[in-house]
Amino acid sequence: MTPAPHPAGALYRVLDKALNAAFGLGHLRIIERPRSIWPDGILLAALLTGCAAAPPPGPVRRALPQAWSVGAQTTPGAGLDAAWWQSFGDPALSSLVSQALAANTDLRVAESRVRAARAAVAVADAGLLPLVTGSVSASRSSTESREANTRAGAGFDAAWELDLFGGRRAGVAAARADEAQAWALQAAVRLSVASEAARLYVLVRAYQRRLALARDNLRGQDETLQLTQWQAQAGLLNDLDVEQARLAREQGRTLLPTLQAGLERTRHALAVLLDRDPLSLDGMLEDGSPRLPAIPDTIALGVPADLLRRRPDVAAAEHALAAATARVAAADAARRPSFALSGSIGLDATRLPALADPGALVTSLMGRLAAPVFDAGRLRQQVEIQSAAQDQALANYNATLMSALRDVEDALSEIVQGRERNQALHSALYAARQSAQLARHRQSAGLSDFSSVLEAERALRATEDAYVSSQADQVSAAVQLYKAMGGGWAIQPAAVSEPGRAGR
Repeated sequence: MTPAPHPAGALYRVLDKALNAAFGLGHLRIIERPRSIWPDGILLAALLTGCAAAPPPGPVRRALPQAWSVGAQTTPGAGLDAAWWQSFGDPALSSLVSQALAANTDLRVAESRVRAARAAVAVADAGLLPLVTGSVSASRSSTESREANTRAGAGFDAAWELDLFGGRRAGVAAARADEAQAWALQAAVRLSVASEAARLYVLVRAYQRRLALARDNLRGQDETLQLTQWQAQAGLLNDLDVEQARLAREQGRTLLPTLQAGLERTRHALAVLLDRDPLSLDGMLEDGSPRLPAIPDTIALGVPADLLRRRPDVAAAEHALAAATARVAAADAARRPSFALSGSIGLDATRLPALADPGALVTSLMGRLAAPVFDAGRLRQQVEIQSAAQDQALANYNATLMSALRDVEDALSEIVQGRERNQALHSALYAARQSAQLARHRQSAGLSDFSSVLEAERALRATEDAYVSSQADQVSAAVQLYKAMGGGWAIQPAAVSEPGRAGR
């Protein structure tokens, strides 16, 4: 036997035509159910959910090159160790980075932003569910002509606005993208803190080595000045040679305060990064025999496309674009009709004991359909605003990606060119030592004047200092390369809220 059509079918067909003519929504899905199962209001809500908007499209990614321009050895999908600083083989460096990650104030700020974003997801998720409130009331009134009137009531009220066109779900998607962006930004801060701690540590060691060389050279210049004075007294040298030796020593002395000031500034910056007193770093940064960290023999680069999954700032820009796209959908859904259900169930009586009577039960159910008719273009302009924000997010995403490519290329270039510079300086250092030794022999044999000795020693000191600085630059470039490649951080943590589980 064919069931009879639902009595509200004519109403649904009229509503279908009206919505299609007014907003071009397409046809509603008519679902026939017996009246005894679904009340008319709930059935109408179920039918209108068929008009929900499709999910927003994903972000548009820019095409990336297949290889690095410097011709480095790459392996697609190559991964970096999250604790990449340990590859330098320096226990003090590893300890320093670990302390920075545990104590840095910027990281604590980033962690609080993640908690706030997670709570925002829970708030957005809650907006998809009905709101239920409970209440209890009692009143008593009287007049001179009437006896006292008592009234008591208790019950629950519920309200639910159905997400017909996906506006609220788009809001949830935007909140989840914001949470993912907060996680990525936290990873970016961790990467920045670790790389800055490593860079400052390398700079401290470089200053310490340069200071050690400057002190050794100053002692040598003191000995040279004393020897020159003895030889002048013996008539082997003149006063000009003595003053030139004194000038060389004083010039060497002026280098010490400059290097010491640079060392102190670096230590202060390191202390701020660790949220510690600079004096507390003395034991950690003893300079009895300062040495620079060793550059890793190999660094797993991967191909440029790996930046999309390893660079936390790229991931953050991508999530920001996804959030902006979802907000466009939410703004567009606000232009569509809305349907809300509200109901209550409770007890109402003129006396408190009467609340237990069956006749005290009061129930109500109401449905409300509303659609914007005239708003002077406000809702349309809201869509335009969100569309402009989406364009900005897309431009920022592409700019971030290009900046990431540039960072890697710069670091690779610095490593490659720095290696050649170090080799040239190493050869120059050997030549400078030989030149200084030969100048002393020739001056002792009377074949050259004392100024040639001073010039050779000055060139030797400058070459030694340049060699140490170049080595430090090479190590810093390796640190920068790890940072540019993303450092191996996991930027999609499992802690990101799953649908329906936010805040649990």
